[in-house]
Amino acid sequence: MSSYNLTHLAQLEHEAIFVLREVAAQFERPALLFSGGKDSIVMARLAQKAFAPARIPFPLVHIDTGHNFAEAIEYRDWFAQDIGARLVVRYVEDSIKAGRCQEEKGPNPSRNGLQTITLLDTIEEFKFDACLGGARRDEEKARAKERFFSHRDEFGQWDPKNQRPELWNLFNGRKNLGEHFRVFPLSNWTEMDVWQYIAREKLRIPSIYFSHTRRIVNRNGVLLAESPYITLLEGEKYEERVVRYRTVGDSTCTGAVESPAATLAEVIQEVASARVTERGTRADDKRSESAMEDRKKAGYF
Repeated sequence: MSSYNLTHLAQLEHEAIFVLREVAAQFERPALLFSGGKDSIVMARLAQKAFAPARIPFPLVHIDTGHNFAEAIEYRDWFAQDIGARLVVRYVEDSIKAGRCQEEKGPNPSRNGLQTITLLDTIEEFKFDACLGGARRDEEKARAKERFFSHRDEFGQWDPKNQRPELWNLFNGRKNLGEHFRVFPLSNWTEMDVWQYIAREKLRIPSIYFSHTRRIVNRNGVLLAESPYITLLEGEKYEERVVRYRTVGDSTCTGAVESPAATLAEVIQEVASARVTERGTRADDKRSESAMEDRKKAGYF
């Protein structure tokens, strides 16, 4: 069928499946980074389609900060069992105990940056030569600089000025010993595309993405959920609000949005009218103009 006859979502699906199959063809030990978030759920679904009727030919890998939302962790374990995938989990807490990294100080210390050390150690442990991630170019300006195949040097570092050209869907996976790639099949997707695909495929997702009542503190415009890892400042208090999450990450830096959206149709309608990007709710991205790019250069997702 000509691509001109395909719907927008079908074209994105075909492109992502092509990238997934390229990864299987070019690399010996790929892995799919899976957090239980909406983007990794869509990517896993695409991998199922890419390799059906066989199972996904690579493990699901999660770097657990220990500050994750319980709903996402429960979903992660259920999903891996449901599709019969091998799940590899490594913990930032273990990296801290081993002296590989140091816990942040402050009233809401984030472990997002610390994931880099644990991720690179996991890549070395299992000798992964490609890690599939769910990042999209519309999320954040640093991620807009990525290619589908993002080369990482022997130290796991990313050089945004040294990206390989990708013309005519030709992907260069050549690497030297110790190097690896991060691969982003959803690069050309938007948040709206992800939600519409979830609706089209009737995918089950964590309940945290839908409207619910949660105890929240408003810290500098970021609505942080009550957590044992957050210390209230003078004058602050938790209050119940009806919220949902647009993105799922470390609970100490991932903000909720006030929302009545309780169904996929309502979420899609809300996203269509949103004027703030989903990562606009992430406190760690607001630390500096180049916060995400600095983390990515060091080996972040």
